[in-house]
Amino acid sequence: MYMKKLLVTGGAGFIGGNFIHYLLEHYPHYKIYNLDALTYAGDLTKHSAIEPMENYHFIEADITDFQEIMQLFEKERFDFVIHFAAESHVDRSIRDPGIFVQTNVLGTQVLLEAAKNVGITKFVHVSTDEVYGELDFDPTTFFTEETPLKPNSPYSASKASSDFLVQAFHHTYGLPINITRCSNNYGPYHFPEKLIPLTISRVLNNEKVPVYGDGQNIRDWLHVFDHCAAIDLVLHEGVDGEVYNIGGHNERTNLQVVKTIIQALGKSEELIGFVEDRLGHDKRYAIDPSKLEQLGWKPKFTFESGIDQTIKWYVENKVWIEQINSRNLHML
Repeated sequence: MYMKKLLVTGGAGFIGGNFIHYLLEHYPHYKIYNLDALTYAGDLTKHSAIEPMENYHFIEADITDFQEIMQLFEKERFDFVIHFAAESHVDRSIRDPGIFVQTNVLGTQVLLEAAKNVGITKFVHVSTDEVYGELDFDPTTFFTEETPLKPNSPYSASKASSDFLVQAFHHTYGLPINITRCSNNYGPYHFPEKLIPLTISRVLNNEKVPVYGDGQNIRDWLHVFDHCAAIDLVLHEGVDGEVYNIGGHNERTNLQVVKTIIQALGKSEELIGFVEDRLGHDKRYAIDPSKLEQLGWKPKFTFESGIDQTIKWYVENKVWIEQINSRNLHML
């Protein structure tokens, strides 16, 4: 007898996919539904081992399809929604902002309407630290949950808009929600357009690794397994209506990250190729996760242990990344 029904949107993606595996391992009595539109970044091969499980179900659908989403919610009566589904690549948002507004804003609104109509127990909206804008290079400054939102890219603007919608549905309709805002994730099954998997893939193939500008932009890195544990805690113990920042206290410049991977793989730094900087490139992100830590969460991975685990995974799963790259030759 399954106690709860959980809908994970974007479960064919990187973080959502890892979260589904986490749920099935930690909550075998939950019934897990994976909703994904299978866009270019969607990949179901990561779920091949769990497909036969009776408490796992995949649903191919677009979160912007109001009628289909409403029918699904009315049929299944989910208890929890964990909303990962989003367009998330900043470069793509600069080239085509419209799809980001469509998916990240309208899609979130459709899910909120459906959740409100069936009376779910909790809606967890997974957002990003990028909604806060950028920090200067002062190492004593951090984003907190009280930091005003000041997004700078079309991607982060669309995520900030969806955050505001989630808060509005809580305030106006009493929808039980939490919002999480995480720093940069890394780990297994990361789509290879992002910095760490792109670097690993390029270095393994002795290809040039593109680094924007001078490579001094700073990000706080969070292993996806630590992120999954944090969302689990927020889902079950988060205070209704609250926002929780999730960060790893692992700040590194982009150049440091690339050099770490090159060194770990025993290759030459001559593979680094500096390219024209990204438009509106934020200087630094850094999160203060104290509020979540007071709830009982602590990251298990340091950047050193996490990047070692991640590099090892990609080396052992070269076939997966080669399949993804060959399917998206236009991307790289």
